[in-house]
Amino acid sequence: MEQRGGKPAAPKISEALLADVGARMFTALRRAEQRIWAEQYVGALLAAPGRKTLRNVATQIDGGASRQSVHHFISASPWEWLPIRQALAGYTRRTLNPQAWVIRPTTIPKVGPHSIGVDQRYVPHLGQVVNAQQALGSWMVSATAAVPVDWHLLLPPRWADASLRRRANVPDEMVPQTLDDGVYEAALSASGLTAELTGPVVVDVAGVDAVTLARRLAAAGLTFLVRVDAQAQLRVDRALLPRYSAAAHTAAQLVHSSSRLRRQVTSPEGTPTALVTIPVLASPEGAGARGRRLLLLGEWPAGGQGECEMWLTNASAEAWRPLLRLVRLPRTVQEFTGVAERVGVRDFAGRSFLGWHHHITLASVAHLVAVVQESGIELPWLSRKLATGV
Repeated sequence: MEQRGGKPAAPKISEALLADVGARMFTALRRAEQRIWAEQYVGALLAAPGRKTLRNVATQIDGGASRQSVHHFISASPWEWLPIRQALAGYTRRTLNPQAWVIRPTTIPKVGPHSIGVDQRYVPHLGQVVNAQQALGSWMVSATAAVPVDWHLLLPPRWADASLRRRANVPDEMVPQTLDDGVYEAALSASGLTAELTGPVVVDVAGVDAVTLARRLAAAGLTFLVRVDAQAQLRVDRALLPRYSAAAHTAAQLVHSSSRLRRQVTSPEGTPTALVTIPVLASPEGAGARGRRLLLLGEWPAGGQGECEMWLTNASAEAWRPLLRLVRLPRTVQEFTGVAERVGVRDFAGRSFLGWHHHITLASVAHLVAVVQESGIELPWLSRKLATGV
């Protein structure tokens, strides 16, 4: 289906699905008018062509007459987004039966210097410095679908400036953070959204200190996998591998030199895969052993050829089959970023901290609706409701 100009038109969203999602997601909004605005905003994100600016969203609702009301609802109305994210997590769990959380960064380029959290940033996958916001998305992921449920906006050091914070209405408790601290907080926040999915947490963030992060996540009691840089320094756990050197080596050196630990296995896709699992220590030499024993996982997806992916985990080596499934989940997230782009996850053009969180929360709800409908996922409770008319 195409619209004028040859661009694909947004698929028509089931009104019953949208109403069901709205009824379950927006009960925490205190006023009926807010609940109506939230559902209309989600519907407009799904229907509007092009960028999901507040102007375009308002046009979808009533031809643009409500533009000021939409702006107020998103950028100024003091409703809380956390209860909606909690409801979104619960609905997503029932719908997708997710296996894990996946935390991945999202870079949002900006033109000016005043949008909340914007700064000059080096983006590894682009290989250049851009003027941008950086957010950490926490996705609930199954083998076949992914939905962003929670978001953490990183504030760089320049956002300690009082005038910038005042213009964007940044709460006092929101302070500039390092990438490492932001990822750690994102993992804790996501794991606390729903009691039904407490982990594992799969962290796929370039530039993070994976060894320190792994140690912190282990201390917090989370089960995790963290993608580790090839140059990260690790020591073999000689209590388990006494013949290995006690010296620190890079993750790449350990993985490529441990040929006797390498084995050929079958991947979840049924293809040959080379796998190595090495017990390592995540603490400096001489520190206590408790909580610092980890597993370095190296995988060559082409059965020993090509680039090796490396991860740190506190799972046991015997769990390598589920671990292989987990390390593939970031690829599922990548496959669904197009849906997130289409519903406007990166499109908020305002300056306010409140507005950014309101918009991206409702865009995440829209993402779930799109995934459910376009993937043909059947919701038994909705089918029963439509069949009985109740």
